[in-house]
Amino acid sequence: MSTTATIAEYQAQNKAKLISEVRRRFEAEYVTDKSDKYDSRDVERLQQDDNWIESYLAWRHNVVDETLKMLDESFQWRKEMAVNDLTEASIPRWLLEIGGIYLHGYDKEGNKLFWIRVKYHIKDHKTILDKKKLIAFWLERYAKRENGKPVTVMFDLSETGLNSIDMDFVRFIINCFKVYYPKYLSKMVIFDMPWIMNAAFKIVKTWLGPEAVSLLKFTSKNDIQDYVSVEYLPPHMGGTDPFKYSYPPLVDDDFQTPLCENGPIASEDEASSKEDIESDGKDTLETISNEEQTTLPKKGNIMEPTSKADENEKVDSKMKTFKKPLSVFKGPLLHISPAEELYFGSTDSGEKKALIVLTNVTKNIVAFKVRTTAPEKYRVKPSNSSCDPGASVDIVVSPHGGLTVSAQDRFLVMAAEMEQTSGTGPAELTQFWKEVPRNKVMEHRLRCHIVDSYKPSSLTWKDHAFNMSVKTSEDLCHQLSRLVASTRKLEDQVQQCIRFQQLLLALTVLLLTFMVSFFYLLHG
Repeated sequence: MSTTATIAEYQAQNKAKLISEVRRRFEAEYVTDKSDKYDSRDVERLQQDDNWIESYLAWRHNVVDETLKMLDESFQWRKEMAVNDLTEASIPRWLLEIGGIYLHGYDKEGNKLFWIRVKYHIKDHKTILDKKKLIAFWLERYAKRENGKPVTVMFDLSETGLNSIDMDFVRFIINCFKVYYPKYLSKMVIFDMPWIMNAAFKIVKTWLGPEAVSLLKFTSKNDIQDYVSVEYLPPHMGGTDPFKYSYPPLVDDDFQTPLCENGPIASEDEASSKEDIESDGKDTLETISNEEQTTLPKKGNIMEPTSKADENEKVDSKMKTFKKPLSVFKGPLLHISPAEELYFGSTDSGEKKALIVLTNVTKNIVAFKVRTTAPEKYRVKPSNSSCDPGASVDIVVSPHGGLTVSAQDRFLVMAAEMEQTSGTGPAELTQFWKEVPRNKVMEHRLRCHIVDSYKPSSLTWKDHAFNMSVKTSEDLCHQLSRLVASTRKLEDQVQQCIRFQQLLLALTVLLLTFMVSFFYLLHG
């Protein structure tokens, strides 16, 4: 056996002994006489979850006595805050709506970003407990889903005033990572800190300790991209992320692959296909002119004989009945249209299908998946496939079984580049998504929007051209009016300058005259 293997085996055995000792001593020294201090669910989990104990041990450098003290403090806090029972209903709705705390995006190391928008926090002792519950709610939600994977805290101090400085709240956030959720903090990126808060953060450093202080990263717009790429940074940080917080639903709700990605059973699918063609045929898209084709990416026929022909069956024949979305999100791997919202008809007008157009802008094959927060409602075809370099794929999204579209439903488009030698069959794609690193995956979210007609997202070219011409004429009139007003204002300023110069010249002549007269009087 090699030396490396021997060391690894010794470390594993030692870790197992430490975990066993922590369990035994915690049960004997803390739980026996003080069981009412803890939530029984936490005590039970401690007896079953090795990783949980290991996270506390690692944070206390494998010192069992210190680990037990940390567990005691953490478990008491968990019961006091009722962490295991925290739900959306536990948090005042206005706190969820304001968007001061949420999970969204990833840093360059693939760690989830935990956003704290300090400008939305106003120091108030009446609401501090609810704000602490909100922090605990998000961290517990993330911990259960990711089981130990670190987060990067984005402490956004832009537009922050003195009334937002709350050292008690900051101490609570630090304790969450220092005591209650050990090993979860990858780093804390502090953005745009006002100089007036320098003294406050000197105090913060004393709370963290020397090891944790190294995790603080003070940044500005010039260097924040050292930690987070532009695709996950908002515009005020110099990024291109179009994400706009809204509630409901919760940001980063679990997206799942639609259950009916290939449609329901054959007989139902055939009936619905016939009905779709008859109803959608009335609104057939008018022929797009050459000028529009230069604006929108050229689309390949996804029904050509390829390995993906089966999963795209009937899709191409229906594409003619769809009105093409005009807005485009330009991502690093895919251009996605529409950019932000999928428009569906209202219940009164009958639910309409929506179309997502993906265009590969790389030189490699791009695998993509489409997921939703309401998989039981929708059919998405295709929902898991690939797109060749320079080609486009049309994805049809349709409500299933007459279910109603909700504005709370969201869709997530995930994409990642594949190696040229990789296969693109179902088995290869499944294996690819299991192995691809999270930081290599592009993500883009789409909201659902219900309207009475398709016009907001899918104007025909003639309607679009007419509206553009009217809009252009109105814009020209406004611009001309502004130009005339600016010209008149400039003329007035020129006249004022001329009058001022004339006055200055007259004063100069008067002064010279006075000086000459004074000279003659002096020497006369």
